[in-house]
Amino acid sequence: MDSLDQVFARAQAEHVGVGHFNVSDLVALKAVVEAARARRVPVIVGLSEGERVFMGTRQAIALVRSLRDEYDLPIYLNADHTHSLAGAVEAAKAGFDWIVFDVSTLPFAENVRQTKAAVEALKSIRPDVLVEGELGDIGSGSEIHEGTGPVTALTTAEEARQFVAETRVDTLAPAVGNRHGMFTTMLKQGIKKRLNLDRIREIKAAVQIGLTLHGASGTDDSDLRACIVAGITVVHINTEIRIAWRRGFDEALRGRPNEIVPYKLLPEVVATVKNVVDAKLALLR
Repeated sequence: MDSLDQVFARAQAEHVGVGHFNVSDLVALKAVVEAARARRVPVIVGLSEGERVFMGTRQAIALVRSLRDEYDLPIYLNADHTHSLAGAVEAAKAGFDWIVFDVSTLPFAENVRQTKAAVEALKSIRPDVLVEGELGDIGSGSEIHEGTGPVTALTTAEEARQFVAETRVDTLAPAVGNRHGMFTTMLKQGIKKRLNLDRIREIKAAVQIGLTLHGASGTDDSDLRACIVAGITVVHINTEIRIAWRRGFDEALRGRPNEIVPYKLLPEVVATVKNVVDAKLALLR
């Protein structure tokens, strides 16, 4: 099976995107795997620090490896938004394929210093592990936030070039109009997030490594497709997964209010989450 960096290289050469979906339980994981198996495409499962606490770092590794082996499925595991070196080291030692070391709230120079140190430390543990840095403000929390979301400055191509050159990260997550979470006003009015495609092209030309679009939930479909052509390699979806999970569970309970057997209720959750994952995978190809 190809390594994750080989998957990224092929995706960039073919101008297709790789879907990344966060999970925090076996239900969502089953949905992601079923959608990827049906489409026969690589997929990345992400767990943030909070999701790893709930699911278990080593337990997530064991589950994904068992599914990878049973189905011969190119499924990879990402330690998403890891804010401490200790957490990143734990993920590397456990066997995660990719680690997002995120200290993007710090000033530029300190972000560079800590990210560079993290890359060196993680590569000394496992030279094959991929490390991502984040540059710019894309907010936090894969939740439904009040309002429309603040407009923040975009990552510049020069900032990206300097950051990548000094830190030696494998992939970069820039701010290009993306925001974590979804927003009440936009949901009520049917407004979609829009990306700065020109800025993506500029950053891609400056760094020549894989770019990741965090906070992609609720983004305009045409922008998601266009951002792949512009230079994005991986698209992160989390909030839409969580909304689908809740919607599926609510629908299952409404249909069978007296049911108490989890395995009779949760297949409806798998189905609603799978529909979201499938639609995104189709869009990225």
